Amino acid sequence: MTYREALEYIHSVNWVFCKPGLERIRALCHALGDPQDRLRFIHVAGTNGKGSFCAMMDSVLRAQGLRVGLFTSPYILHFTERMQIDGVPICEDELCELLQIVRPVADAMQDKPTEFELITALAFLYFERHSCDVVVLECGLGGRLDATNIIRTPILSVITGISLDHTAILGDTVEQIAREKAGILRPGVPVLWCGSNERAAAVIRQAAEQIGAPLRTVDRRSLHVRSMTTQGTTFDFADHSALFLSLLGSYQPLNATNVLCALELLSERGLVIGEDAIRTGLRQVVWHARFEIVKRDPLVIADGGHNPEGIDSAVDSVQRYFKGKVAILTGVMADKDYPYMAKRIASVAQHVFCVTPDNPRALAAQDYAACFEALGVSASACPSVAQAVADGCAFAKQNAVPLVCLGSLYMYGEVVSALEK
Repeated sequence: MTYREALEYIHSVNWVFCKPGLERIRALCHALGDPQDRLRFIHVAGTNGKGSFCAMMDSVLRAQGLRVGLFTSPYILHFTERMQIDGVPICEDELCELLQIVRPVADAMQDKPTEFELITALAFLYFERHSCDVVVLECGLGGRLDATNIIRTPILSVITGISLDHTAILGDTVEQIAREKAGILRPGVPVLWCGSNERAAAVIRQAAEQIGAPLRTVDRRSLHVRSMTTQGTTFDFADHSALFLSLLGSYQPLNATNVLCALELLSERGLVIGEDAIRTGLRQVVWHARFEIVKRDPLVIADGGHNPEGIDSAVDSVQRYFKGKVAILTGVMADKDYPYMAKRIASVAQHVFCVTPDNPRALAAQDYAACFEALGVSASACPSVAQAVADGCAFAKQNAVPLVCLGSLYMYGEVVSALEK
């Protein structure tokens, strides 16, 4: 099996037509020997901030000298990024080798596993084969019925925050979504709640009490940001002074405090991480498409903000780093609250280059551009991401402003590719 054939097989299942549930992934993993039962997990759910939390936690644990598995989704540039050990994505040959173990089992199942279930099972096999000390495991969607939720007893459960997203699947209220996320809680396993929504917090608190999961919340009153530049952020939190975080974005110090609180809980569970590892991990962490500088001349920043909360964070970051208005490149799904997102983006935009994302749910570039024009902001509907990047860079150079690219994580690859060309 070639790498291309492996990806074609993995992508051959359309999960939309599959009944939600954990029966398929349980059956698949059981037939593979339940590799997940021989691993230690930090299980992470939430609407926004999961990826950054996982990246920072992974970096800090590796700086401590642990062998760390990292499972995230979606990938940014290459499929293999979804499962990593010690910061290195799985090699294509090993992915093919593992899939040849999984495929006969999956094909023999009457109720065939979904794409994400296949990937999750592959990751469990991969991490178990390499004897990872701990795996940072990000939920794909929701929590209760997410394929990752077949793990028995993680050493820590984390819910980074909750807002309205994927409402057709998870529910159309914050409370409904919170109940789905709370499905990852386990009796006796500490849970860290990092969010700020009080209605969601009440649901998480009730769920934790019902099953006997010790609940800890993040108290950010001792967070003090000393400096925030396009080189990085220096901040204090609790007993930690002058920590340097390489990731940009006004929201990243908040994500870092979530990690620091999680490390305290891990210490109470016997996994003690030293101060040097914390400092090294935060200083060296890399996480793409989160207010990331992808070009310096002109200054081009890519951020995966694609829902209202993500756009709020991106707009706040623009205001923190830059004095004037900027050029924006953006595309959006028609089922998102794009009028709100357009209004927020318009507050910092000098000109907007709109694209139609490569997705059946995409809002047409012309329709999105019309939203901005109605708000009094000049906008262009571009035929492709490549053309939008070219036009946006030219505008940025001519007007001496940054170009900020906002959209799904998948669009990031198109932006980077266009810049390289």
